[in-house]
Amino acid sequence: MSDKDQAKSIFRVLFHNQGQVYEVYAHNIYQSELYGFVEIEDYTFGNRSKMLIDPAEDRLRNEFEGVQRSFIPMHSVVRIDEVEKEGVAKITDSKGEKVTPFPLPLPKD
Repeated sequence: MSDKDQAKSIFRVLFHNQGQVYEVYAHNIYQSELYGFVEIEDYTFGNRSKMLIDPAEDRLRNEFEGVQRSFIPMHSVVRIDEVEKEGVAKITDSKGEKVTPFPLPLPKD
């Protein structure tokens, strides 16, 4: 695949994070040099010039603002799809979902 084709690719990544499922869009996804992690780079979010702003997407935009690269544990990734165009990034509760995350140790307060 040429560099021109790679620059046009958009990936939808779904992963578990603190009891929720994050759906984000990015241009670059890699297997990390850190064993057991997936790297996500170059996040894409909807056009800010829209009249209507989705609060869930705005929350994600603020959460990932200034982030150059994220390292997501492989066992947290639900799915990675290469898509034709960017959709709406969102956070959903994983309660009642048919996909159960790999058991993780609960952090102690």
